Amino acid sequence: MTDRVILEPGAPAPDFALSDQDGNTVSLDDFRGQRVVVFFYPQAMTPGCTTEACDFRDAVEPLLAAGIQVLGISHDDPVKQKRFAERDELPYPLLSDTDYAVHHAYGAYGEKKLYGKVVNGVIRSTFVIDADGKIEHALYNVKATGHVARVRKLLGA
Repeated sequence: MTDRVILEPGAPAPDFALSDQDGNTVSLDDFRGQRVVVFFYPQAMTPGCTTEACDFRDAVEPLLAAGIQVLGISHDDPVKQKRFAERDELPYPLLSDTDYAVHHAYGAYGEKKLYGKVVNGVIRSTFVIDADGKIEHALYNVKATGHVARVRKLLGA
């Protein structure tokens, strides 16, 4: 088993600065003073990732109204992220972590089982970061379906 970071509530959230689907640099520090939901997904435009991204799309208004920003991160390049955002009308930044550095910093990449085999890959994970930049919730190995409802319940939004 490969060692990987597991973030715990209260730990500082690793900072990042990544390109979004429009080529803008987005940093976690840009959102200091507000809560942020960061979700890591394996690949844009695949069935599970589309379900999760669209569930966040459908929940984004109540989250924003509660002062909570949503950010999606995958290894896809900005061009593919843009196609994904346009195709599914995703109204929040989709960030490109093409070298998996941010995935590793959050423990969202490592060994997992896929169709009964152990492989290295993206571990679908969601993090709630508080206004001070600390991990409020760290949810690893989440399912695409029904996950956003759980996040909303945790946040009371």
